[in-house]
Amino acid sequence: MIGKGKSIAHTQASMQYGWNQEKDAEIVYTQNLCGENPKEVTKEFQMIQQMNIRCEKNTLSFVLSPTIEDGRSLSRENLEELTDTFIKEMELGERQAIAFVHRDKAHTHIHLYVNRIDFQGKAYKDNYIGKRSQKAAERTAQRLQLTTVREVQQIKDQSLKQIRSEIKQIHDNIMQQHKPKSFDQYITLMKQKQISVIPTINKQNQLQGFRFQYQSHNLKGSEVHREMSGAKLGAALSRNQRFGQKLIQNNQVNLMGKVVKLSGNMAAKITTELARQVAKRVRDTGFEIGY
Repeated sequence: MIGKGKSIAHTQASMQYGWNQEKDAEIVYTQNLCGENPKEVTKEFQMIQQMNIRCEKNTLSFVLSPTIEDGRSLSRENLEELTDTFIKEMELGERQAIAFVHRDKAHTHIHLYVNRIDFQGKAYKDNYIGKRSQKAAERTAQRLQLTTVREVQQIKDQSLKQIRSEIKQIHDNIMQQHKPKSFDQYITLMKQKQISVIPTINKQNQLQGFRFQYQSHNLKGSEVHREMSGAKLGAALSRNQRFGQKLIQNNQVNLMGKVVKLSGNMAAKITTELARQVAKRVRDTGFEIGY
């Protein structure tokens, strides 16, 4: 479950959004309120807020989003318990509060509005409220045995790790078996393995790197593996001496039918790689430079 929170000044507008019947809105929680529409509830909030006119952002707005799977199984009573638990975790105490559930999308979520001003006229401290909301939602999910953000992230990380591994394995096989001599050839070979290699070109028409689209994932080369950044890929392809020299001399390349320049970083990496290759060739053949 994800929790977001902030202080707002536009109470009635937010309340109207929360109460929006087009989103199949349903009240799942109320505390110290009797109003029957956004205007009436806003007036009740304002009566208390008049006790602290210095506080401008005097309403707390929260969004609580269980996972899609959890949301499907949560009844109105479950959502009420979820909201009440979250309020306690945030230590909001006795304040005016109202919460609505929206089920107009696959992702069931709650909009919770709490009067920042309590019945003594004291404003709730909203320092780091966004971060505190996240942590309170995490604890709420744990208490109610719902899926936490951390658990969702772990599942995503595991899935992404597998995807990165598959892309890297295909990349390695192509580089070892086919030894592509240009970006276009590399892109074509990867495409044959169901991986789209998408050039990243900036406004100066400079090639900065590549993104790799595989299944439902779209990753920067460096996110797949550090050896697959644009500069590292260019350096690997430059092991074909003629291709590498051409890149250095012109600082540009024909890419998918268009001429694009290389970014400074990519050109520098390729230059370094070519120098390393020359040095290695000298060592391997036994030549030394002397005076």
